[in-house]
Amino acid sequence: MPNKFFIAGLFSIFFCWCISAQEKNKKKNELPKEIVADSVIVKRNSYNALAPAKAAFYSAVLPGLGQAYNKKYWKIPIVYGGLATGIYFYTNNNKEYNRYRDAYKSRLAGLTTDEFYFDTQGNQLSSPRVTTDGLQRAQEFYRKNKEISLLVTIGIYALNIIDANVDAHLMQYNVDENLSLAPHFKINEIDRTSNLGLTLNFKF
Repeated sequence: MPNKFFIAGLFSIFFCWCISAQEKNKKKNELPKEIVADSVIVKRNSYNALAPAKAAFYSAVLPGLGQAYNKKYWKIPIVYGGLATGIYFYTNNNKEYNRYRDAYKSRLAGLTTDEFYFDTQGNQLSSPRVTTDGLQRAQEFYRKNKEISLLVTIGIYALNIIDANVDAHLMQYNVDENLSLAPHFKINEIDRTSNLGLTLNFKF
């Protein structure tokens, strides 16, 4: 009789233990109502389509202002240095051109009072230091140099605008690792020759 109670007690404990274990397994297998996962949100700067146009407009209004808009301040002295050099050579060539032109006009009028009829001390000479043909050649030389200086100055001004526009484009260029273009090198296992190629990788 005591053995029956003992066996019944062990059976009851074992039964309760099995039920408890099943409940725990059931709870483990149940999906939670809410799943909270860590996430990383990458915020990308939006593309400003008007930025290149603004930079070009600012540089057209005032050279160097587009570079300041792009925060490329180190380019401003280069812009003004190039423009100042072009303006200097244009002014100097224009001055020399006018000098020889005035002397040439004086010769055509039959006068001998132009500056080339005098030496460095101001004494009048019997024959001019520069002939009439020399005055004509000098005019052509300085006129040509004056036009080249003007074209160079305009070119530097235009480059200042183009540089500001291109810089504004490149500052917004997408360099995401998900989009890459890279060369690759591969050895052919059949004939042991090397192959060069270009790989475009795009990751979603």
